[in-house]
Amino acid sequence: MLDTPESPCVPSHLQTFLALDFGLKRTGFAVGNRLLRTAQPQGTLTASGDARFVEVAKQLKVWQPDALVLGVPFHPDGAAHENTARAQRFARQLRGRFGLQVFEVDERYTTTEARSMGAKDADAAAACIILEQFLRSFP
Repeated sequence: MLDTPESPCVPSHLQTFLALDFGLKRTGFAVGNRLLRTAQPQGTLTASGDARFVEVAKQLKVWQPDALVLGVPFHPDGAAHENTARAQRFARQLRGRFGLQVFEVDERYTTTEARSMGAKDADAAAACIILEQFLRSFP
């Protein structure tokens, strides 16, 4: 189940987050922290399958986040589709492989927003938007 942006259940000891904008070919990522409620795009992983987890592991080692935030896509009307299930499966795999809490966030329109802002790396910028929305939702 997705946490609502209005009231995510995020323990206060979780301070640093790595966000992922999941895609079949590319996965953008960004890092941010609870104190400043800001995020910074960090790049895009182009690996797929098990190789994607190797690349995620490298980023976890570099950034050492307390938890992950994963953008989950939906249709404009909020209905789930094939990539919704893929992203949710990816979230379960992240939890299992890395033992970190994964917060799933509705990521509708984030890539479109990133492109409209002129982002050179739309996937990383979308991950940044996802994470900033998540961080702004804290009381």
